[in-house]
Amino acid sequence: MLRSDIVRTVTLPLRTLVLGGTRSGKSAFAESLVEGRHPVRYLATGRHDPTDADWVARIDAHRRRRPSQWTTVESSTNLAQALSTSVDGATLVDDVGTWLTGALDDRQAWDLPRGTITPASDALVQAVQHCTTPVVLVSPEVGWGVVPATRSGRLFQDEMGSLNRKLATVCDSVVLVVAGLPLTLKTATMHAPGTVSDTDGPS
Repeated sequence: MLRSDIVRTVTLPLRTLVLGGTRSGKSAFAESLVEGRHPVRYLATGRHDPTDADWVARIDAHRRRRPSQWTTVESSTNLAQALSTSVDGATLVDDVGTWLTGALDDRQAWDLPRGTITPASDALVQAVQHCTTPVVLVSPEVGWGVVPATRSGRLFQDEMGSLNRKLATVCDSVVLVVAGLPLTLKTATMHAPGTVSDTDGPS
């Protein structure tokens, strides 16, 4: 498991966003931030699909990696509500991308105008902003690849990018994980730059 030597000597920030691409090590790094802290609540957003063996294997791999003393709460449909419930200890959310996919599915929004999902996304951001105990969120960085060939792919990329920007604004710490290496983008002592518009070009 990827570990962070820094978090052993400092207090975990109240709100931490961990970004990264597929297989970047972002989940393992996020887990290392809360490892050794008690109690830990794990909010799992992945939905079970018994017809997709590969997806089931991914979920099982995450389960096996978690310490047995962590409390797992299935939160694919009620993530904002779960975050609004005050608990002792730290909370780990893995991940925001699978929550967004489920939210788009629930609202049958894949063919609807962009912004249909905004109220749900904004509710999630507000829940994070008002957290009173440490929370670590894992989210996919989707802005580096080519523009997807399908409308659904472009919609997800746009909505995920917009949500990540909003979460980064309210989080005290933002870390980007690349090839297993964490890069600090924002710390609690840094002032967030001006917000970039959601309409910053076709890419």
